[in-house]
Amino acid sequence: MTTTTPVGALLDLGFTETEALIYCELVRMGSGTGYRLAKAVGKASANTYAALESLSAKGAVLVDDVDGRAWRAVPARELMATLQSRFAQRSRAALDGLEALKPGAGEPRLYALKDADQVLGRARAMIEAATDVLLFDLFPLPFAELEPELRKAQARGVRVAGQIYDAVETPLASIRQPTAPAQLANWPGQQITLVCDGQEHLTALLSHDGAQRLHGVWTDSAYLACLQHSGLAAEIVLGARATGFDLPFDPSLFGSRPPGLASLTSPLSGDHR
Repeated sequence: MTTTTPVGALLDLGFTETEALIYCELVRMGSGTGYRLAKAVGKASANTYAALESLSAKGAVLVDDVDGRAWRAVPARELMATLQSRFAQRSRAALDGLEALKPGAGEPRLYALKDADQVLGRARAMIEAATDVLLFDLFPLPFAELEPELRKAQARGVRVAGQIYDAVETPLASIRQPTAPAQLANWPGQQITLVCDGQEHLTALLSHDGAQRLHGVWTDSAYLACLQHSGLAAEIVLGARATGFDLPFDPSLFGSRPPGLASLTSPLSGDHR
């Protein structure tokens, strides 16, 4: 859980409690010996010296080069820059290693999304992976978050259409839901619905401020995605008719014929779930 206290902030970055206490104490003291630090934070000397060595390896503290008795905290901005650089390097190495793995063909299922960051991360990944047609239904906060990615998808040739709930300027084929004021006033949060290529579907409800996930599921079942595509497309078409908006393409399931429909109706398809 994220906290704004100095010790809590360091715990969130992966520091141990002893490391966090010692670093913060060193910042307050300016410099100090291991013995003095152990007394100040109420830890055994052996644990204190072990934490100091670990902090030194992290680039968080400096030790007196003459006798090795005095320690000094690295300034916070310098420490954060070091941690960010190391995290970026490790992330790139991890990504290279993970992308070298050959993913298996998982069985299509309905999966729970556990928090708001995971919801938006999965939504962005879906949009980036879209190749043919993408339908959306987005309340104001998630639309503001995802609109740049939706525009990029449209720019690379993906057919994009959806419903929004605020009067905003956008190059996307977006219908402002005729009943938007009532829905915004009565719905218990910020709604997100995405259907990608008739192959993936995400539905989630975030809190009104967008910070918490209230509900959230994602599936890679072509059957469920095509069902959602069909229903959402019908809403988009009705909204377009009600507002006099000319859609750039027919978003209906058999009008747009997303790849998921082809895989679902193919005689060789095994995804009938």
